[in-house]
Amino acid sequence: MKRLLVDRIAFYCEDSEAKQLLSNLKTKLVNHYPKHLKVHALAHGNDSGNPQHKNNNKYLKQLCEQFVAVTKHHVLENLPYQRQISKEPGQLLQELGHHAALCLKNCRFFCGRQNLLDNIFHHIRQNNDKTHTALILYGPPGCGKTALMCKLSKHMQAILGQETVIVTRLLGTSQSSSAIQSLLRDICLQVCFAFDLPPPPTQTKQACSDLVLFLSNLLLTISRCGTHTLVLFLDSVERLLPCDGAHRFHWLPTGCPPKVHIIISISTSEPGILKALQHAVPEAEAHFEVGPLSSEEGEEMLEMLLASDKRRLSPAQWAYIWQSLPGGGQPLLFKLAFCEARNWASYTSSSELAIASTAQEAMHRLCDRLEKSHGTVLVAHVLGYIASSRNGLSDMELKDVLSLDDEVLAEIHHFHLPSSKAILRFPPLHWARLRRDMGECVAERKADGFTLLGFAHRQFVEMVQNRYLSKQDQIKRHFLLADFFRGTWSWGMKKPLTLPHLSRTLNADRKVAPQPLWFSDTVPNLRKLSELPFHLLNAGRIEELKQDVLGNMNWISCKAITSGIQSVVDDFAMCTERINCPELRLVRDTLLLVKPAVGLSIIYTEVLARLLFFVPSYPEVIGKLCQQCLSWFSARPHPVLIPLCGFLQPPGGPLHTTLTGFLKGVTVMALSSDYRLLVAGSQDGSMLVWNMEVIEMLHALPGHSAEVRCVKVFGKGTCAVSAAMDHSLRIWNLISGRVKFVIQDTLIEEQPSHHLHVDERHMIVYASSDTKVNAWHLETAELIFQISAEVSGAWICSAVHSPRLVIMTVSEGGVLSLWNSNTGELRSKRQLLGLQEETPTSSVLLQKQGKMIVGFSRGSLSMISSDGNSLLEKLPGRVCFVVASEDESILAAGFEEYVRVYLADAKGFHRFLAADLEHEGAVHTAAISAGNSIIVTGSQAACIQVWSLSEQGLLTDTLDGMGAPVTHLALYDCTLVSASHGATYLRVWNLVCKQQQKTLARVTDTGCTALSHGGDYVYLTQPEDRQKVIIWDATEGAVCDTLDTSAQVRCLEIAEQTQLLFTGLVSGTVLVFPLNSRQDVACIPPPESQKPVNHMAINKHEKQLAIAYNDLVLVLDITPADPCPVIHRPTYTFYTQIPGALVSRVAVLADYRVLYGMTSGDLFLYDCPQSRVFPLEGHRSQISCLESSHGEHWALSGAEDSLRCLWDLESCQQEHEMCYYKPLYDSIMAGLDDLGDLFQL
Repeated sequence: MKRLLVDRIAFYCEDSEAKQLLSNLKTKLVNHYPKHLKVHALAHGNDSGNPQHKNNNKYLKQLCEQFVAVTKHHVLENLPYQRQISKEPGQLLQELGHHAALCLKNCRFFCGRQNLLDNIFHHIRQNNDKTHTALILYGPPGCGKTALMCKLSKHMQAILGQETVIVTRLLGTSQSSSAIQSLLRDICLQVCFAFDLPPPPTQTKQACSDLVLFLSNLLLTISRCGTHTLVLFLDSVERLLPCDGAHRFHWLPTGCPPKVHIIISISTSEPGILKALQHAVPEAEAHFEVGPLSSEEGEEMLEMLLASDKRRLSPAQWAYIWQSLPGGGQPLLFKLAFCEARNWASYTSSSELAIASTAQEAMHRLCDRLEKSHGTVLVAHVLGYIASSRNGLSDMELKDVLSLDDEVLAEIHHFHLPSSKAILRFPPLHWARLRRDMGECVAERKADGFTLLGFAHRQFVEMVQNRYLSKQDQIKRHFLLADFFRGTWSWGMKKPLTLPHLSRTLNADRKVAPQPLWFSDTVPNLRKLSELPFHLLNAGRIEELKQDVLGNMNWISCKAITSGIQSVVDDFAMCTERINCPELRLVRDTLLLVKPAVGLSIIYTEVLARLLFFVPSYPEVIGKLCQQCLSWFSARPHPVLIPLCGFLQPPGGPLHTTLTGFLKGVTVMALSSDYRLLVAGSQDGSMLVWNMEVIEMLHALPGHSAEVRCVKVFGKGTCAVSAAMDHSLRIWNLISGRVKFVIQDTLIEEQPSHHLHVDERHMIVYASSDTKVNAWHLETAELIFQISAEVSGAWICSAVHSPRLVIMTVSEGGVLSLWNSNTGELRSKRQLLGLQEETPTSSVLLQKQGKMIVGFSRGSLSMISSDGNSLLEKLPGRVCFVVASEDESILAAGFEEYVRVYLADAKGFHRFLAADLEHEGAVHTAAISAGNSIIVTGSQAACIQVWSLSEQGLLTDTLDGMGAPVTHLALYDCTLVSASHGATYLRVWNLVCKQQQKTLARVTDTGCTALSHGGDYVYLTQPEDRQKVIIWDATEGAVCDTLDTSAQVRCLEIAEQTQLLFTGLVSGTVLVFPLNSRQDVACIPPPESQKPVNHMAINKHEKQLAIAYNDLVLVLDITPADPCPVIHRPTYTFYTQIPGALVSRVAVLADYRVLYGMTSGDLFLYDCPQSRVFPLEGHRSQISCLESSHGEHWALSGAEDSLRCLWDLESCQQEHEMCYYKPLYDSIMAGLDDLGDLFQL
């Protein structure tokens, strides 16, 4: 034994030189790392190899303890340093290192393809100094596209210069390169760092559309600098996840500016994605096919692979290979052939040689060989686990999972028991051998901060799924993976294992890694966050999924903080596709409304404030989430604001989505004629195009360098024209997203164009400014004519009436000029009557009538016909806008805080609505629906109001949430788009959402309140204990007493003069507490039905009390007495007799008349002595407040539709109508001024 441990030379002599070198190395290591190394001395003897030896056990125990202690020390020592390092650059450097290492690996065995390389290099050099398209490499799977991309990136600096910046991403090989949002974020960061440019703002990095526009502008900036060339390599774009429209390539710049190149590779195995890319880049000269290797190139590749493995083949074996692959083939096929050939011995007979002729056959042969060496069960399960994982599995995870796999362990211990009965693990040597033999079929990828194993090619995944993963096997693999990531068998939990061949059952600890949600206060378990929901879903463990993941606020907040809100939304979207659960959809929609970059307390606040309304209806998931939020708030050591009602926009409301992408405010917005496309421009010159059918960004239109002033869409949504403050006019192809023509105005001292008109019939675009009108040909961009104005008569408004070939311009002072729209010749010029002192402010063209409506600075509104005639209307203030309906039958003019609506009558201005539409702030814009049923207005008050034109201007809805003054509106069908000069986003609203889903989320009942002694005492109940009435001394600021009731309190009422407190209970009983002697409690028993008290009211003289139940009202007399008033039996009793409606509010008058409102919105006045009922015009929703005046001549009713009505009780007629613009005030109660009949709300 001793001889085996000593180096010897010839004749078994001890090698003294080797002995001395080893001794010197040991001494050097100990001296160099004194803190890290500890010398263990172990006596050598005949039983040194015996692991049961006492000294050996002691040594091994000390060694393991030392290793664990040193490892913990290093981890804890480096944690503070890791916190100091900026997280973002560190992650980016790791990403760059990962792709750089893969590039070097893929270049190792590249050979041939010289002609293809030369053609690509020539194409790049030829387009380096001009605008061009992206370059596309395509071919079938396994053709070597990745290796070719890596080879190109390696030699690109030799072609374009050493200063060239190379950005390479092998898509799908890491988590950041698999999703388009994280891919664009990392590319933007890398390019900004490389060119010393400001990185994208935090808000931009949160949204894909923002990053698309940022990248487009970034490439333009780099091109304009012109100092260095940038080349982007994006390999295997088909491996991008389909989220955010990645496979529709809206993110791909439509044109590469000079000195910027984008090179993309794609597999032909995904025809749909390939077709979309060909649509985005239609130029045939930009597409290069990657074909198979010739037999010579294949031979060269095989020789390189064999040499790297230090193997050689005999002539007979080479002959067999070329017999099997006579015409060459794909590089993947040669690599798989190498995997077979490396196992041949020199003496392997020809009959035993086998080479697959296809990739699928080669992969099946590889599996056959693995099964022969390692057993079918182990191979099937290992490959099945890798294929079933979401992002791959690490080496340690696979060993832990295999240690939990009873079938694998039973196969290993088929003939013998494990060495330990207490601990049972999968033998690591088995995994090491299998991992080595799997070779190139698995590849490493970065995800969740770990290096994970996945399949190198998609063909391997398909083969494993077909061969090893039946439906039942898939469920089993996901079930065990869910157990592992859930931590079911960690922390010493013993899992039984039955060994049927040995008739034994072992209950052993599998020693798998624990899976907490947080490893520490700052280190989350990213692997659990990523994998667990995926496996619970696919294992069919839905209840556990709801409990541990989707209905767990700890999980939601942890993943939102570490991976972003969008990752949580993606998990919910994945689950809701398979689970029909309205609760999960509501939570998902709630998370969509949460801001992208938020803190922990904001997440809990938003979730609670948006979901509280749904708790009674959905207690299983939403109810538990809200309870968890409340528990989290109660445990906070610092003061926090806790939502007590649903005051934020709930899911399913009118706000459909938010469109982002701009860095500055939106200045223009236009819809195509078929309403499919929306084009918008901003203050920084950026333009974006959205597909409104799927609410997805189609193109970023870069080019303008200053504010976009106007935009028009024409050609049935295929083209657009825009004008900007940079004095340029651009005509766009909206199908490709590219600019067709750029028309630059050289007279930059003049005002740029601010009006556009497109005459598609004559193919002319007219662009007008204050001083001129230019006419350009749409197909050639040639100037047809130019009309120049006198300096003293600058034009403010202009319009082109195509059928009559007239251009109409109106200048300051009301001077009208008519021009020929084909030649630009002046036809006539005249002064409009009554407008000499006014300046035009806005205009709209009525094309069908041949008229232009112009608004002026002093409130004039003029209707000007194409023959020069005009009609005049006067408004009270400056006209800020004029809009017309689609059929040109209705006009709306905005002035100050009002909008006035007219019939578009050729004979004059006729009011369509009797009253103007009033707003809280200055009105900026309006839009009329296609059927003229509604008009939508936007104002300085940052809210949008919807008015019914068919109901005489009734306000039907108020949309809050724009967050800035509303300056632009676009309306089509039931969808509204709003924008603002002061906001970088656009809101998309659904105008037909159900009333109960709107922003006016019902305020939860937080308790009852009442006041006495002039407001010195407050009586209230609390939601957590409704059986107690708390008396709060407002002057002292403290609780002075508590009244116990027999049941939950539903309502409170105070008789101030007689000093009585009435408490209506859920049992139907009314308790009466004298305020001066609260212990003397009186009781008004409930009716026989014993239904809960819905509301109570005392008349102004405090002589009558009305108690309302569901469909019953009692009227009782209050008689003065000593020491306290007496309440007799009910004087009158009556039933409401309205099916399906309950009494919600009641008010009683001195002459025994009773007002009562219903949940249906109906309102009645009941005369008890006469037994007569007088219906009042009802509201459209539940009555929420009802009060009478001091003299009982007036009454005020209010409902949840924000409408308040003032009634004359003598005539039972409505006198006034008031509407709150803010739905927040739906439940505000009405009160009275002590001095008279003045209502206070």
